[in-house]
Amino acid sequence: MTRLDRAALATHLAERVFVPSQMASLTPRRAGAEVELIALDAHTGRPCPLTAESGPATLPFLRRFAARQGWTEERTAKGAVSFAVRGGGVVSFEPGGQIEYASPPSRSLTGLVNRLRGVVLPMRSAAAAEGIALLSVGIDPVNPVDRVPLQLDSERYRRMAAHFGRIGPAGARMMRQTAAFQISLDFDDEPCLGWRLLNALSPFVTAIFASSATYAGQDTGHRSYRAHCWRRLDPLRTGLPYDESRPVEAYLDFALAAPAILFPTVEGRCLPFEAWLARANPTLEEWEAHLGTLFPEVRPRGRLELRSADAVDPVWYAAPLAFTAGLAYEPRALRAALELLPLPDLGLLERAGRLGLGDPAIARTAVDLFELALGACTALGPRFLHPAHLEEARAYFDHYTRLGRSPAGDPLSRAAAA
Repeated sequence: MTRLDRAALATHLAERVFVPSQMASLTPRRAGAEVELIALDAHTGRPCPLTAESGPATLPFLRRFAARQGWTEERTAKGAVSFAVRGGGVVSFEPGGQIEYASPPSRSLTGLVNRLRGVVLPMRSAAAAEGIALLSVGIDPVNPVDRVPLQLDSERYRRMAAHFGRIGPAGARMMRQTAAFQISLDFDDEPCLGWRLLNALSPFVTAIFASSATYAGQDTGHRSYRAHCWRRLDPLRTGLPYDESRPVEAYLDFALAAPAILFPTVEGRCLPFEAWLARANPTLEEWEAHLGTLFPEVRPRGRLELRSADAVDPVWYAAPLAFTAGLAYEPRALRAALELLPLPDLGLLERAGRLGLGDPAIARTAVDLFELALGACTALGPRFLHPAHLEEARAYFDHYTRLGRSPAGDPLSRAAAA
């Protein structure tokens, strides 16, 4: 077996991670999404367990719902129950019992919006009939973390929980209580431009779609408390590992410096992956598994995963998709956005989570970017985004972004915590 070294890992990133797939070379570019929902007992506000002898539980509910929908029960690579959705995609669980739907990629944003709603809305309605509230907010607004046990008992999650627990409580909150709207976009023929765009855009996505100001019944002082948790869980595996002059090498530095959670601890701590290169002979499969434990705002995986948005209510699904894909896929909008955006900046990312669009500079740029994105989607045409969905994105912009606010201040999120 060939021994891995820094040069081999750099080649792997350049050839397997930072390049578009063959499917991505076609036009229009594809988009996918992962939407997460927080499951609470509608009567008590307590977290819903996966299984329970009495009271509502999410796994029995999903089994009944899946049977009616014609879904197939499977097991994920991590050993947990999942459901293959008829028509494409997978419904699964996050470590704290959050429910996630991961869509297949679509060449039409309209097709993607319809697919997401076609899964989430019936599931949410059926859950409500069984006493389960599925919340589209960035963090559980009602419960402290000690009410939410780790519900997926895999080796991977046990190791993650132990590592994050040595740093502080943010990791447990992230694993067990947060929910996001993650967007996957294709690399294009100039992958470095897309990489720069989404890394620079991530603070504005955080601010525009912040929906987690309340935690454990209290105002947190953050528009996105979910983003605050991500900033605190492990700074060596989160953030914005971006360097304009050496993008692949900067990401390699980031990956090598990150503690290798999936390897044995040494004197009670996880060593950086780089240390294992020197003292052992990790395999390519172990390297790829390690890459899957990194949580930057934008994760390269042969596509670009943007992880900065709090969970979004289904009525607004068109907005984050139009905002990101419009800027990324319309060439003139892409270059105009890059002129507006500063280089990726951790300080700006922190301000975006704390102040949201209450920061005047973030708010001004957010408005300019959203207007660019709406124009870009118009230029990409109705087969990419139907006019009705474009108007939904525009309605979000007019209701929230243009007025310097986000769903973090909505009465609905405050009522959930009451």
